[in-house]
Amino acid sequence: MQLHSRLSSQQLLRCRCVGGVRVGVPSRRRGFSARRIEGISSSSRASVSTPAVGASNHGSETGRSSVRCNVVSQAHEAAVVDDVSSKLVFDGAEVIQLYRYPGLSPSTAVTLLHKVQHKVTDAITSIDGELCYNIGLAAPLDAAEADKMAWLLRETFEPQQLTASSIFDSSEPNQAVIEVGPRTNFSTAFSTNATSICTFVGLDKVTRLEPSRRYLLTSTRPLTGEEKAAFAAMVHDRMTEEVYAGPLPTFKVAAVPAPVFQVAVMEKGRAALEAINEEMGLAFDDWDLDYYTKLFQDMGRDPTNVELFDIAQSNSEHSRHWFFKGDLVIDGDKKPHNLMQIVTEPLNARPSNNSVVAFKDNSSAIRGFEVKPMLPLNPGGPSALGPQKRDWDLLLTAETHNFPCAVAPYPGAETGAGGRMRDTHATGTGSIMGAGTAGYCVGNLLLDGQTLPHEDPNFVYPDNLAPPTQILIDA
Repeated sequence: MQLHSRLSSQQLLRCRCVGGVRVGVPSRRRGFSARRIEGISSSSRASVSTPAVGASNHGSETGRSSVRCNVVSQAHEAAVVDDVSSKLVFDGAEVIQLYRYPGLSPSTAVTLLHKVQHKVTDAITSIDGELCYNIGLAAPLDAAEADKMAWLLRETFEPQQLTASSIFDSSEPNQAVIEVGPRTNFSTAFSTNATSICTFVGLDKVTRLEPSRRYLLTSTRPLTGEEKAAFAAMVHDRMTEEVYAGPLPTFKVAAVPAPVFQVAVMEKGRAALEAINEEMGLAFDDWDLDYYTKLFQDMGRDPTNVELFDIAQSNSEHSRHWFFKGDLVIDGDKKPHNLMQIVTEPLNARPSNNSVVAFKDNSSAIRGFEVKPMLPLNPGGPSALGPQKRDWDLLLTAETHNFPCAVAPYPGAETGAGGRMRDTHATGTGSIMGAGTAGYCVGNLLLDGQTLPHEDPNFVYPDNLAPPTQILIDA
């Protein structure tokens, strides 16, 4: 590797590292690195980054592609750190933005660029990314709190990567910045965990912390509004995320929560539940209406609309699978058995066969056999493994995530896999995970140039569901 640079103790210099892979650099990027080379001098640090995708290779003496190398002086690094702390102290905004680069790995950027050039426009020549931390504060931080907040967000070995302002410049006519992040009307799991950590270390003023993703698109011409919208649709989940038109000024939303009110079950009985069932679409059947009427009458109080809505979600197809007990009608012909009866038929035919757990607990199990797995010889502490005799049964569970995967394929499949693992581990006194499979049944794929004879190109899927191709790729 050859290093061409002039080191300065006061400013950031750029240099080229020949022999690596260079995939592009935004025109006004500041010098913040993705990887570091130590030992350049006692007062300066050099680092190698492989940032944006698509830029050409200029000036490589060997004719090979190259890596853009950023040299960061200690004085400059200290100035960047001070800028971050100062912004946290003196900004005074309800939501403060801090930025960290890079937001995309080179391989992810390459893959995304290929997809965008194929699906949106080939005018886009490079893509780069950075993260933005949106920090909600109940009150301004003091200097000590600001230093602690910045310390939490910095990358350990490259603190200069966290900056008070974005390194992307969208003023260039052929560059555009697209930012997407969580919807402001609810906190994400990331924010919940982050604010818990902040509270634990004494940062009680932090009320919310949400990361958003910023993309710098460089193109051969200015992008149209439709092209920007098409790109944004590719990189965010429309169910849980939204496009940010600019820095978030607040996490507050204009929506007003619906009022909580009581349903007069004590006075009107089942009729009150029937009315609210129709009004709110709770999908209570006759059994539900009778059961919950008696339940609240026995409790001696009226339910609220919030309680009934929560009960309806607990009894939804996703949670309870009432659909399995519905009438099964195929081509207008009502079948004699519903899905649940079909599923339980083998067990009913041979109830004393080898079933250990069936249609109860979190999973089902059949009779196993004696095995000798490698287990800790001293459970509960450091221990060697050794073969130990055990009598284990075989467990199998199925997790359906139809609606979640249809609306948000990747998060839906992610939580589905987690639920399947949880269910197996939580059966009986516990279990050991062996293997897992996943299968997806979707409609017309309509792949480019690969339309199959049985596919209907005129069939239109609902706008609130992901297309079948996206489900198979993301999930």
